[in-house]
Amino acid sequence: MNELPASSDSPATPLLDQIHGPSDLKRLSREQLPLLTEELRGEIVRVCSRGGLHLASSLGAVDIITALHYVLDSPRDRILFDVGHQAYAHKILTGRRGEMVNIKKEGGISGFTKVSESEHDAITVGHASTSLANALGMALARDALGKDFHVAAVIGDGSLTGGMALAALNTIGDLNRRMLIVLNDNEMSISENVGAINKFMRGLQVQKWFQEGEGAGKKAVEAVSKPLADFMSRAKNSTRHFFDPASVNPFAAMGLRYVGPVDGHNVQELVWLLERLVDLDGPTILHIVTKKGKGLSYAEADPIYWHGPAKFDPATGEYVPSSAYSWSAAFGEAVTEWAETDPRTFVVTPAMREGSGLVEFSKVHPHRYLDVGIAEEVAVTTAAGMALQGLRPIVAIYSTFLQRAYDQVLHDVAIENLNVTFCIDRAGIVGADGATHNGVFDLSFLRSIPGIRIGLPKDAAELRGMLKYAQTRDGPFAIRYPRGNTTQVPAGTWPDLKWGEWERLKGGDDVVILAGGKALEYAQQAAQDLPGVGVVNARFVKPLDEKMLREVAQKAHALITVEDNTVVGGFGGAVLESLNAMGLQTPVRVLGIPDEFQEHATAESVHARAGIDAQAIRTVLAELGVDVPLGV
Repeated sequence: MNELPASSDSPATPLLDQIHGPSDLKRLSREQLPLLTEELRGEIVRVCSRGGLHLASSLGAVDIITALHYVLDSPRDRILFDVGHQAYAHKILTGRRGEMVNIKKEGGISGFTKVSESEHDAITVGHASTSLANALGMALARDALGKDFHVAAVIGDGSLTGGMALAALNTIGDLNRRMLIVLNDNEMSISENVGAINKFMRGLQVQKWFQEGEGAGKKAVEAVSKPLADFMSRAKNSTRHFFDPASVNPFAAMGLRYVGPVDGHNVQELVWLLERLVDLDGPTILHIVTKKGKGLSYAEADPIYWHGPAKFDPATGEYVPSSAYSWSAAFGEAVTEWAETDPRTFVVTPAMREGSGLVEFSKVHPHRYLDVGIAEEVAVTTAAGMALQGLRPIVAIYSTFLQRAYDQVLHDVAIENLNVTFCIDRAGIVGADGATHNGVFDLSFLRSIPGIRIGLPKDAAELRGMLKYAQTRDGPFAIRYPRGNTTQVPAGTWPDLKWGEWERLKGGDDVVILAGGKALEYAQQAAQDLPGVGVVNARFVKPLDEKMLREVAQKAHALITVEDNTVVGGFGGAVLESLNAMGLQTPVRVLGIPDEFQEHATAESVHARAGIDAQAIRTVLAELGVDVPLGV
């Protein structure tokens, strides 16, 4: 395929201009499809050049998405995308081209597939490894209701590292329902053994008459002699294995028909294959080999950066690197330095090396670093095993993904009070990725686990102090910090903190605001010009600083708790529980994320909407009788 047009101007898209839904796509000839995929890639590059969008994966999936919509009849047929971040071409081909300019913006369409957004979106998704179980459920429902439609799931090789996907494959093979699984393999290349014999075998495999003939022949021979039928079946498989080494694979062992690998960027060949595969009985895996960033040289050369790049020039790929110092970078620097002092330190992450700031650690301490893939449960329990043998493991994980390993935190770590530290990135509202990625539940579900201690650092120095404390004490710890930036501190900064001890940042006893982490910034902004309003850095949620809580509650006529977490069972709930146990009746206003899923927007916008930003806090202060100057 040709390189995309090297111009930031919008080139003509005569074929794409004709498509307002899947039915328009079917009016094109097969010979026109390669040109259409070029136009789609150009459109995706122009959309993604504003920054913050999923570019490389979307470019790699253009051909298979085009082929699926060309062959299948969406929305009658169900097309599922694992994770959903690669589905930009799907959105464009299903009538949302004009809305792509506002993708992931407040009020705009989601960056993932979403059932409530379009009838063409089969599932709402944002996490990996869920598509296969969903697809199986749809196939079972179809058969139970006597309906007739196709089910096709597109899943990347990375998502297959998730246990949920593998477990679903096992069940799919056992139940043998008609469905198509497209394995989008963007790591492997097509090797030399994908030659003439392999192409012949692939073509033979997808012929319906061949599949039916195999079954009819076996039944006929069985009627004469069961041992003879078994012998012929073994001979047939041996012949297949001789000519077709790819047929000996774990998918076949699970009972799934396997076809591939094939070129995932030959849209005409993909159409030919899909037309023959979709009507075959039972489950079929089509293994396609693709390249992330396909069609854009600089994205193909560095698909990791171009997975979700900053704003860039489509013609040159030039972008301005961020000079901000992120919380992820602060953690990465701290843990890399700490590991120099303690050889027992071992970092485990579930496919979050770049996102969690661990690139440098993986280079400096390669033998004390483990990426388990998209398998959060495995990450936590592997860390438990390490702790049982004397290591001091750190699980670096996003808040939204830790949800998937709740049982492992409880069952494998907490019951035996193991020395595992959870460093939880993207805690709180994350912004543009929306409801599937907001980390607003970890305080609540972790608080429910006996023995675990939870901290919310206000800056990089406190992060280091909490890490030092956790790595030198017994038991499980959780340190949560937001997506965003903080202030860098010098190497060697390891402040001494006492876990469970809060910090009074501003005097004032009329109303006292208790907040930690990101919410503390809003609290300080709200109270800065109000002499009667105090601010406490409530940096520890478990245990609370009950001594300071008692002191401020006895003096103040009201307390306000602020948290970047759901109000259900979070920090505010912990304060109320503690005050109740003390027998204190000081009024408490609990501010946090409401008990509803928050749609994508900037974090600041969501915080304002949720009522936890500085202006919202000042409004509550005024309601409590504080003289709050207007317009400030």
